[in-house]
Amino acid sequence: MKSHKHIPKPRTMTNKQVVLKVVHRLRRAGYQALLAGGCVRDMLLGNIPHDYDVATDAKPQTITKIFPRTLTVGAQFGVVVVLWGGKQIEVATFRSDSSYEDGRRPSDVVFTDARHDALRRDFTINGMFYDPITAEVIDYVGGRKDLQNRIIRAIGNPQQRFAEDHLRMLRAIRFASRLDFNIEKRTWKAILRHTDKIQRISSERIADELERIMIDPRRAVGIQMVFDSGLYKKIFPILGRQQQLLGIKVLRELPKRCSFPLALAGLMSGGTVKQAESLCHKLKLSNKLRRQVCWLVDGCPRLLQSIPLSRGLLKKWLAEPLFEPLVILCRSYLRAAGKGPQQLYQLRRQIRQLGDEPISPPRLLDGHELIRLGAAPGPMVGQLVQELYLAQLENEIKTKSDAVVWVKNWLIRHEGKNNAMSQ
Repeated sequence: MKSHKHIPKPRTMTNKQVVLKVVHRLRRAGYQALLAGGCVRDMLLGNIPHDYDVATDAKPQTITKIFPRTLTVGAQFGVVVVLWGGKQIEVATFRSDSSYEDGRRPSDVVFTDARHDALRRDFTINGMFYDPITAEVIDYVGGRKDLQNRIIRAIGNPQQRFAEDHLRMLRAIRFASRLDFNIEKRTWKAILRHTDKIQRISSERIADELERIMIDPRRAVGIQMVFDSGLYKKIFPILGRQQQLLGIKVLRELPKRCSFPLALAGLMSGGTVKQAESLCHKLKLSNKLRRQVCWLVDGCPRLLQSIPLSRGLLKKWLAEPLFEPLVILCRSYLRAAGKGPQQLYQLRRQIRQLGDEPISPPRLLDGHELIRLGAAPGPMVGQLVQELYLAQLENEIKTKSDAVVWVKNWLIRHEGKNNAMSQ
């Protein structure tokens, strides 16, 4: 019998390994190729970049010839995505942008050299290049010095940078809060001057930047800057001064790792579900995100007001998918409001007392069975289903026979209402 040697699976290349291969292939083809933007910033800060971008003097049509597999969706702006080893590497031709007519993207681009490409970028710390072959940092905009001094500074004229792309105002705040940097004075003054223009940016792009700010451990700093800059007036104008102050305090109390819905609900602490709905609608969040945020905003005061809970209600809360984030929100809210954690201690004791009891056991009777027992189809069945299941969770009934007896007694007690609904 032949023995089969184990053939090891090929190792998956990292983003860095793939990007180096892309750079080498462009160099062998006779073109300049450098790492650009955020990956250079992160490397100089000693962090591992999530993504690597390549900048080159090769034109998009040339890039597609050099690499067999590419995506050319952004080719009109000089951007081609190279597909290699299961990774996607963005390769952009050096360019300078013409006028920005919509405050979002250039109406036209002109292919140019590395220096002019750096000058059209947003902030100095994002405007550097790195040659991975010679290990040389190429800095035309003073980014390395600003990185050392922990400063966010717009490249060139900040008024022009923010007039070109209004979303850069939120990006400046995101970088400043995440990196714990200061925004340079002229850059900050330009943000203050252009805040009204943020409303020209699509809600989806604003929501994306807000999410990046709010899932970061320094979210409270970032949102405070959104308030201080006045950008909040166009992003979430529904928040009054007291709600802002409480929201910031809650954000400070949330754990470092935090989901966007939880952070947004934290910001809305003290607000109403209607306000949360309005904000989610304004940001055009998905229905799933909207439901999560609104449930948390509504659930926090309801849970705190209900403690101590009956056995059945406790099980119903525990069966909710967002119960854990809700408890985190409640704890953060109590701390922010200067209140003690006694209610949550009591909740914890009640949960321990449940032991191994099932939280959401199968229902003993369904709606069809309730109708056969005499319940009027419609709202009555819905009410009966809820009350019956709560009785089951309270351990008042444990078998199907118990449930049938309980339902018959319930129907006798509600006989007049049952007759009215059936007519």
